[in-house]
Amino acid sequence: MAKPSTRQGLIDYCLRRLGAPVLEINVDDDQIDDLVDDAIQYFNERHYDGVEKMYLKYKITSDDVARGKAGGTSGVGIVTTTGTSTIVGAATTFSFYENSNYIQVPESVIGIEKIFKFDTSSISGGMFSIKYQLFLNDLYYFNSVELLQYSMVKSYLEDIDFLLTTDKQVRFNKRQDRLYLDIDWGSQAANEFIVIECYRALDPASFSQIYNDSFVKKYLTALIKRQWGQNLIKFNGVKLPGGIELNGRQLYEDAERELEDIKQRMTMEYELPPLDFIG
Repeated sequence: MAKPSTRQGLIDYCLRRLGAPVLEINVDDDQIDDLVDDAIQYFNERHYDGVEKMYLKYKITSDDVARGKAGGTSGVGIVTTTGTSTIVGAATTFSFYENSNYIQVPESVIGIEKIFKFDTSSISGGMFSIKYQLFLNDLYYFNSVELLQYSMVKSYLEDIDFLLTTDKQVRFNKRQDRLYLDIDWGSQAANEFIVIECYRALDPASFSQIYNDSFVKKYLTALIKRQWGQNLIKFNGVKLPGGIELNGRQLYEDAERELEDIKQRMTMEYELPPLDFIG
């Protein structure tokens, strides 16, 4: 019981932390379900243990190519939308353009790092690549080439590869579930594969250890406590039998302070720092 492994087990744990069953926690079951969803969402979006790094393979379809080429034959993926504005009593219609060059990604994907290169590199791809020829002609056996010289040649070839076949530009917003590929869709063929380096939110249904995470338990307990206080605020000062007086506002304010402290700890301890601060 001290290590919840289910959704209901987590709820029961948090209610016990608040005093149940000795005290009656005046929070509706539907309210608690909403708070559990909020806690899991916050955990997935902010906690470094709430996501996993994944490599997803996607097969380009003919529909993807057609949508990317929509609006013309240049393959730039442009579609037209219109907007109406009223200027001095006269309605004027303006034409705007937006990209249609996207593919739909799973809802669980919350961040995308990059897409691995589409083009075959002349530096390191194929039998007639420079890398293959270097191994074929120069590396007959070990110690035939100095490691320092080989490393410098490889670095130089990588620089050439970067200049000739640069990474494709991509754009992604987790609220759209769309990965925009700024490529020439006119030259993109169907049935080719791309590999997406991304971060995917952990699903508690598959990874039940999320319910036993120390942050999730503390955060959900504070959320339920705040909801409990909010439900009782309107009864503030009401006398109960035995002289007990309800103080919902005190519960609410205590929970607000706890949540503020938990969120501050999230930023300092559990959240990945910005890239500029790593190193």
